[in-house]
Amino acid sequence: MKEIFLILLAYLVGSIPTSVWVSRYFFDIDIRDYGSGNAGATNTYRVLGKQWGTFVMIVDMLKGVIGTSLYIFLPTYLGASNELDRTNLMIGLGLSAVIGHIFPIWADFKGGKGVATLFGMAVAIQPAVALCCVGVFLLVLYLTRFVSLSSILAGIAFMVFIIFIFNEKETLYQIFSVVVALMIVLTHQKNIGRILKGTESKVPILKYRDRRKQKK
Repeated sequence: MKEIFLILLAYLVGSIPTSVWVSRYFFDIDIRDYGSGNAGATNTYRVLGKQWGTFVMIVDMLKGVIGTSLYIFLPTYLGASNELDRTNLMIGLGLSAVIGHIFPIWADFKGGKGVATLFGMAVAIQPAVALCCVGVFLLVLYLTRFVSLSSILAGIAFMVFIIFIFNEKETLYQIFSVVVALMIVLTHQKNIGRILKGTESKVPILKYRDRRKQKK
């Protein structure tokens, strides 16, 4: 019963619509009416600027970390002998927070794509894997400037790292990594379509590098 309560609490934490509240209270708009229409950090970056985009990304990541870490309120899960049960509960809590981010009760169930919150969840459960995924994300972003493609490949990399490289033996953890990869791909279907059509927007970074290439 206590576990169910914490899972619901994790959902409520994940449901905090950071970008929606920021856009409403500081700019008197709904971020979902602009740009890609998504209530995530990337669209906030495009519409409201780097400062607010970074703020939203950090808070959305913290939602995943905090939601996943709610197990600390149950002392029975803190012992080393309960590592398996603790990991299983953390996965349940983290997924609940991610679902809250995608379908936030505080914002008409229209949220973001869950990438930042998923990353926060991964940090709480397996920091080493999360760090590797950050490396994949940054590399793809440097090469393409597509945040969406970077997120997709980082999500797929998460599954590859868990199952094949870190060789995680826990079946539920393996299933979780597959679910993460599928979830990120499914929530980026429109982005994939735009990438294939050549209409996906790029983030305005490394523009000086691109200008040098054009001059050559």
